[in-house]
Amino acid sequence: MSHLPSVFVPLVGLVLPAIAMIYLFFNVQKK
Repeated sequence: MSHLPSVFVPLVGLVLPAIAMIYLFFNVQKK
């Protein structure tokens, strides 16, 4: 179970900004 943090930390670090960018992209397209 000690491998989970080292896998999820970079994954979340990449996924969260990606979701934020997609959210902003759709928000800009809506206007």
